Amino acid sequence: MKRIPQIFFLFGAIAILAACGGGNTLENKKKEIEKLKAEQADINSRIKTLEEEIAAIGDTVKTNDRTKVVAITPINPTLFEHYIDVQGRVDGDENTTISARAMGPVVKVYVKTGMQVKAGQLLAELDGEIVKTQIADLKLNWNFVNDVYNKQKAMWEKQVGSEMQYLTAKNNKENLEQKLATLNEQLDMYRIKSPINGAIDEVFIKIGQSVTPGMPCFRVVNFNNLKVKADVAETYAQAIKEGNEVVLMFPDINNREIRSTISFTAKVINQMSRTFTIEAKLPADNSYIPNMITVLKVIDYKSANAIVVPVNTVQNSEGKTHVFVLVNKDGKSLAEKREVVVGRTYNDKAEILSGINKGDLLITTGYQDLNNNEVIKY
Repeated sequence: MKRIPQIFFLFGAIAILAACGGGNTLENKKKEIEKLKAEQADINSRIKTLEEEIAAIGDTVKTNDRTKVVAITPINPTLFEHYIDVQGRVDGDENTTISARAMGPVVKVYVKTGMQVKAGQLLAELDGEIVKTQIADLKLNWNFVNDVYNKQKAMWEKQVGSEMQYLTAKNNKENLEQKLATLNEQLDMYRIKSPINGAIDEVFIKIGQSVTPGMPCFRVVNFNNLKVKADVAETYAQAIKEGNEVVLMFPDINNREIRSTISFTAKVINQMSRTFTIEAKLPADNSYIPNMITVLKVIDYKSANAIVVPVNTVQNSEGKTHVFVLVNKDGKSLAEKREVVVGRTYNDKAEILSGINKGDLLITTGYQDLNNNEVIKY
């Protein structure tokens, strides 16, 4: 019975030693893995250096038999345009809100939204019965005075009667005619007319509604005389001139694009915003609505037969820019590194001024980490 605790103690000591020995073994294995990984990275680096040295000599044989797969695009000259992008809006000189010139209730509305109207056309009438009554009374008086005048005139021409009677009759007639003209002008203020040719864009009034001078009654827009306006930073004052081509893009009309020209550039810089105004004319189209957002892409540079490549294929190395093209040598497809001179870029396109030519096969996929004269396939 006394030996049992000693046995348990012996087994516990063995277990502890085993655990300690296992822990040391695991730690050693981890260290060995880290050492091998470091050696592997060093070997890979040495292999790559040797491959580049071999390729520089002209031998395309690699210690690594794997061949990289790429995609190519033949180079063809195309139109390249560089734009200055600014946001503008549709505007129109003939886009007006018509107000009443007198006070009173609306008695007649002659037009509806969408109707075409001409300059001077009657759109609505206000209650001007008081003025109409005054005109009617004055016309009765004028009829009497006019008859008296005609008789006095006839008598005067026959040298009958006095000159004073003739002149008094004439003066009475002319005074009444002047008053009639004034009343007719007052009555015309109760008539709301269109000042321009165009379409009724909105009707703000209804029959029976009381209006006052200055109150909006109609909006008339001439869709044949619309334009796009934008405020441009003064940085582009020398780049944007009248006559520059411009692409007008309308996000709210399915990104519709049309071409126009800059018809106006302001000669003065706004001191507050440091911008100047430009304008471009629009063709007649009811799709264009005043104040609609427009993106103006002003063309400040154009080349009709440019070498254009995706901008991400242009890489920088040691302060120089290059692309990779596919060439065939000794029956093998090789990646050839070409130094290029880049002109302007816009969005995802870059113009290449020199270094590649028409017919070259540009590597557009898989160009990352390529080496000069490396064997590839496509």
